[in-house]
Amino acid sequence: MQLVIELPSREEQLAFNRRRWAEVAADPTLAALPYKIETNAHGNILMMPPASGGHSYRQSRIQRALEDTLGGFALPECPVSTIDGVRAADVGWYSEERFSQVDGQIAFEIAPEICVEVISPCNTASEMNEKKKLYFEAGADEVWFCADGGSMQYFDRFDPNVPIPNSALCPDFVEIR
Repeated sequence: MQLVIELPSREEQLAFNRRRWAEVAADPTLAALPYKIETNAHGNILMMPPASGGHSYRQSRIQRALEDTLGGFALPECPVSTIDGVRAADVGWYSEERFSQVDGQIAFEIAPEICVEVISPCNTASEMNEKKKLYFEAGADEVWFCADGGSMQYFDRFDPNVPIPNSALCPDFVEIR
């Protein structure tokens, strides 16, 4: 038996995400939690454990390297409005041109050109594959995964299931140690 799930249109989901993310962002009890928060398509809150020191270190190094190499805007915990709620990329890199299209939005309705996920021990391959697909559907050009040891895996929108050897947008990027 095949399961078919009917989703609202992208425009309807983005409008819903906009309203729900505004509620989440304005809730002081949620802001006080030590967890990373995202939502799913129904507006339910998804909580991830707080980042470890190593996770935070790699996130910071990636953010700095992207800005130093490409300019633009490298944003930590970058809220991307997707067809399955609002997901927070560990780092999202926007060119100045693309950022001008989303500037002022509470959750960005066009994904950054590069979405980076720093893999934590609790992340599953299935979860990361789902996030990768959501970021590409929202307009990302590349999705990067940073493993616990700092090794990088790059994917592009042209063949999102097959890793590419280097980023096309930032070919000089090196692993984070």
